[in-house]
Amino acid sequence: MSGWMQRILFPPVCLGCSSLVTEPGTLCASCWGRLRFLERPWCPVMGTPFSLDLGDSMLSAEAIASPPPFARARSAVAYGGVARRLVQGLKFRDRTDLAPWMARWMLRAGGEILPEADLVVPVPLHRSRFFSRRFNQSAELARAVARLACVDYMPEALVRTRRTRQQVGLRASEREANVRGAFVVPDAHRPAIRARRVVLVDDVYTTGATVAAASRVLKRAGAREVDVLTFARVLPGDFRADLQEPI
Repeated sequence: MSGWMQRILFPPVCLGCSSLVTEPGTLCASCWGRLRFLERPWCPVMGTPFSLDLGDSMLSAEAIASPPPFARARSAVAYGGVARRLVQGLKFRDRTDLAPWMARWMLRAGGEILPEADLVVPVPLHRSRFFSRRFNQSAELARAVARLACVDYMPEALVRTRRTRQQVGLRASEREANVRGAFVVPDAHRPAIRARRVVLVDDVYTTGATVAAASRVLKRAGAREVDVLTFARVLPGDFRADLQEPI
C-alpha cells in the first residue's frame, strides 16, 4: 500500500489524545504543551531537576540522605497529565504501539548512560501477572530502547520470583518491603551480567523501591554498574501514598 493511501485510510493521530496530526508518533500542540520533559540542571545521581544550576557535582538531598544502589537514574518526562495517559495506555489498554515512540524520548534522556551500556534489562513481571496482562510494558520499552541505542537486550537476565502486591496506596517504606527479595538473576545468566554495565528499564520511577531492589540483585550477581532509565518520573513532593489510581 502506498504512503498516500495509508494516510487516507489510517491518518496519523496524536499519541496523547488521538486527534489528527501531520506525522505519526507525534503529539498535537495541546498535548505537547502539557508534557514536561526533564532537563538539566539535575542531580547527577537521581536525575531530579534543580530549579537553579548548582554545578555538575551538586547532589540532591535524596541522594545524600539515602544513596541508591544504582549509579544514575534518568527519566524522559515528569509523570502526570499526558505522560500518565501514555503510561496507562501502554500498561492497561494494550497500546504496545506507543512503546517505540516513548522509547525515542527515553533515548534522549539516557544520552549519558546508554553509550556506556553493555546490556539493557527490563524490570520483570511475575509470571502470573504476565499471563494475565499478556505482555510486560517495561520489556516493550526496553526492547525499543536497546534497538535504538544498538545495545544488547537481555529480558531473561532478571526474574521476579514472587508476586508482589500492587504498589498503589503503599507508603515508601511499605513499597521497599513489598519488593524486598522479589528478584533474582538466574544462575545461567550470571556470566552475561558479570562485569557488565547494565541499564535497567522501567515505565515509571515512583519512589525508586522497585528499581533499587532490582539493582541490588544485579550488583550482587556481579554487574559492574547499574543505571536506571524510565519513561516517566514522579518528582519528589508529587508522590502521595493515599492515591488509589494505578500508576
